[in-house]
Amino acid sequence: MSEPLAIPAATADVRAQFAADVRYYLSLVPRQLPSKYLYDPLGSALFEAITRLPWYPLQRAEARLLEAHARAIFGAAGPVDTLVELGPGSGEKLLTLMMAGGRASVPFDVRLIDISPVALSRATQTLQAHSPASVTRYEGTYEAGLERFAAERDRAGRALVMFLGSNLGNFDPPGAEAFLRSVNAAIGCSSVLLLGTDLVKPARDLLLAYDDPLGVTAAFNRNLLVRINRDLQADFEVAAFAHRVVWNRDLLRIEMHLVSRRSQRVRIRGAQFELALQQGESIWTESSYKYQPEDVHTVLARAGFRVLSQWIDETDLFALTLAQPEG
Repeated sequence: MSEPLAIPAATADVRAQFAADVRYYLSLVPRQLPSKYLYDPLGSALFEAITRLPWYPLQRAEARLLEAHARAIFGAAGPVDTLVELGPGSGEKLLTLMMAGGRASVPFDVRLIDISPVALSRATQTLQAHSPASVTRYEGTYEAGLERFAAERDRAGRALVMFLGSNLGNFDPPGAEAFLRSVNAAIGCSSVLLLGTDLVKPARDLLLAYDDPLGVTAAFNRNLLVRINRDLQADFEVAAFAHRVVWNRDLLRIEMHLVSRRSQRVRIRGAQFELALQQGESIWTESSYKYQPEDVHTVLARAGFRVLSQWIDETDLFALTLAQPEG
């Protein structure tokens, strides 16, 4: 067996924000938890496993598009000095783009933005093992990382900014537009954005992708309770919660929930909060919005972007869209 994954203790500032968010969102009706907290080191490892499951074709569809159209992407983007990726994961997507585009030997200035230090370390190792890239890591939220990039934008030159993996789907429609506006403001009109979006597909396929027969996604969801227990001295009984996935056809989104199997009380000492749950009551942990191709054009236009090109994987219904801020 391999060595167990070391899980570092959260810093005081991170723990304080985590506690404030847990207290606030669990007080809402319906009860919620922000999906960004799914990605502690164990959660990130579980998500990497999810991307390799046969029922979760999103990553493979995106990889096919990157491999098939990398040269066209770089051609449409124009001369690029800097590569920026929001949420780089293992770094494999960016490396695929560089290698398929014939740019793996180019000494790009690479900026990686992620809330997970484990993901940043892994992505850095992946890129530096196969390219002469100079990697700068911004540990924090996407918004904080974009602010730091904006402050250094003049030195960065023309950038190709990537937001892949359908991460935009974690925002509701107003939030997606607002986030893209913040990207627009940060990168400036000389840079371009490569956006990955999962497209609407049959409900059965979507439900299998988020509720796989091996239970990996269920473990990923429940691990959020493990994290709260560890970092905020809570006493969630993890086995007392079921993983539930719902396809909301009207709003075109997948919802993940943790459903209490019985009535119970939970103390979260680090958040100075006590939670009473009824049997069947749920905690909403993630939404993943799915798009029609034309909807991607619409949300980008509303955020001040001009679409340059769009590529669609027709097998598993995924889109890559290249856009530039309007001057």
